[in-house]
Amino acid sequence: MKMSKVMSGCACCRFDRRRFLAAGCAACVGAASLALPARPARAARASDKLRLRIIYAKHADTNAQPDWPNIGFDFDPVMKRIEAQFRQQCPDFEFVTSTATGAEEAKAIIDADQAGNNIDGYIVYQLNCWNQVAQTAVASGKPVLYADFQYGGSGGFLVYTAGFLRAGAPNVGFVASSRMEDQVAAVKCFAALRDGGSIQDFVDATKQARLQRTGEPDATACKPDNLVTLTPEECLRRMKESRIVEVEKGWGDLGPMIKQEMGIDVVSVKFAELNAAWEAADKDQCREIADRWEKTAEKIEAVSRATLETSAAMYLAERAILKKYDANAITINCLGGFYGNHIHAYPCLGFHELCNEGLVGGCECDVRSAATMVMLTALTQGRPGFISDPVIDTAKRQVIYAHCVASNRAFGPEGEVNPFQILTHSEDRMGAAVRSLFPLGYMTTTIEVAPERKEILFHQGKAVENVIDDRACRTKLAVDPVGDLEKLFTEWDRWGWHRVTCFGDLKEPIFALADALGWKVTLEA
Repeated sequence: MKMSKVMSGCACCRFDRRRFLAAGCAACVGAASLALPARPARAARASDKLRLRIIYAKHADTNAQPDWPNIGFDFDPVMKRIEAQFRQQCPDFEFVTSTATGAEEAKAIIDADQAGNNIDGYIVYQLNCWNQVAQTAVASGKPVLYADFQYGGSGGFLVYTAGFLRAGAPNVGFVASSRMEDQVAAVKCFAALRDGGSIQDFVDATKQARLQRTGEPDATACKPDNLVTLTPEECLRRMKESRIVEVEKGWGDLGPMIKQEMGIDVVSVKFAELNAAWEAADKDQCREIADRWEKTAEKIEAVSRATLETSAAMYLAERAILKKYDANAITINCLGGFYGNHIHAYPCLGFHELCNEGLVGGCECDVRSAATMVMLTALTQGRPGFISDPVIDTAKRQVIYAHCVASNRAFGPEGEVNPFQILTHSEDRMGAAVRSLFPLGYMTTTIEVAPERKEILFHQGKAVENVIDDRACRTKLAVDPVGDLEKLFTEWDRWGWHRVTCFGDLKEPIFALADALGWKVTLEA
């Protein structure tokens, strides 16, 4: 096995920005052209106060579309709270504010600043995920503090921050903390620009502030876990017997590479076939399944009985498709199907049931993550993978895995059952989705596979909290990561946002499986 602790970058170090262009992160290409001297960044003016512009990257003041944090979310109180805290706690700075939906609006703001507004630096808050604003601020050459509004902009923040780090962008500091005082401390790092201080002094100060304020690791031992894994040879045999059905491709044509490198067959079908199976679902069975969910769920909130029954029909449709294609895994372009009126129920509860049964239900037609789930379920003899959109919170020293689908049998079909709730899908407040309240105190293993690179991304963490927050996805499992939290900021641009988490200490089995495959393992932390 070839092992690389950090393949292409680390939040603690500088990097050769030429390597960034080869990595192909178009979202952050502007950062690669920067070559700033270590010079004072202060604009000349009579006032002694540094002048900072806050730019909020978001769609609108109120979310009018399904997206993190959720549809209808009002950003105005958030922005007012941020500005009030900064003005109160950073009296040595003058703040001006603006908003931008993307690069064009950001460029107009920064062009006006360069024409005479005497801005010393930028604070870019990522409020929604994928609004590309920070890139334009970074390309200005001014010092930039990049901040995550957690459970709002976290996906873009992680991917774009990793791109800046890989590029070696020399003018970016960042903060990813749920504590307002940590964000204030990061803003105060702009004071390094006074008295001849350089942009690098500012960046170094933000790093030190982040490290000093990062929470301490959980020192308690993990609970014992009677995990028995297959040998690499037996796991590979079971993978070769597996088949994934992908319903309307949404993430590129990775199927042939998954087949070639992992042995897992991938079959593609259309929405119409799934929808026909949904329409044909036995109504009596749907009612029985809905009855069971009503009895076993800890709570059902804002989800009607009719929605439970249509969700049960989707579960039966998923089972029918699996049977037709002799498959053990299915992944559906759920958002495209639901919003395009191609399917009429979210697959979340169906995926929940499949994962509880030792099968695989994977979100968003992400066939890479579905293949990861197939591998983990085979290796652990039935333990489900939890696909997620992670968030990093340095204040608690946590990685929070968030999604609206999760099993409540973390130890496999015959294992302990944990409580679950049925709520609406978070982003649009529609349909039915799952909040699983996972068991705590156990070691978890998080990976993602890249068969096209013959690589496995790997980190571990102790499950420490089920986060209850109305923003973003319903299930939020927080772990205390094993290793260096700073390194966890570095790989998102290469791998994307999704990760797959499984309960159990799978380090040795994953490394042995990588040996058998002839793959390398990248330690993400």
